[in-house]
Amino acid sequence: MIPAIDDLVELYRTVGAARYGTEAVTQEQHALQCAALAEQAGSPAPLVAAALLHDVGHLVAATQPGGARPGNDLHEYVALPFLRRLLPESVLEPIRLHVDAKRYLCAVEPAYHATLSAASQRSLSLQGGAFSPQEAARFIGRPHARDAVALRRWDDQAKDPAAVTPGWDHFRRPLEQARSERLRRAA
Repeated sequence: MIPAIDDLVELYRTVGAARYGTEAVTQEQHALQCAALAEQAGSPAPLVAAALLHDVGHLVAATQPGGARPGNDLHEYVALPFLRRLLPESVLEPIRLHVDAKRYLCAVEPAYHATLSAASQRSLSLQGGAFSPQEAARFIGRPHARDAVALRRWDDQAKDPAAVTPGWDHFRRPLEQARSERLRRAA
């Protein structure tokens, strides 16, 4: 099934209404905050869409038989088949790379690890820990890696229970623009 934008919004409003692990926000709040931060940074529509949907794999996994799995659920990969026929690579690749971006930042910025929430520090160890210098160099040379690093920074900041953000109606525009890019490339 190819999800529609309305399906994504409904997924966040229902499944995403649950708390985001041990963070003080829901999945929906986290998504909207991340997208708002991307927009405030002047990012193009595909990167705003990636920021909005970067954790949709958690929600998709929760709807599957057996639900979400403890440990490293590989949510960055679970999202891809769900979104691939709706959105372009400029959205999908930052989503796929945002976990590796955390590993990269831990490798190249020694103080970065201490800025992570306790939940992000725990998940980092499940995700393979900091990259080696060679892995970090390979990572940052990949297409969309720099977008993934920017997304990762917004991801880290988007956990404020008091934050006020625009809602889904506001973020339909970058989703629609990204979808239009996908349709143009497919034609």
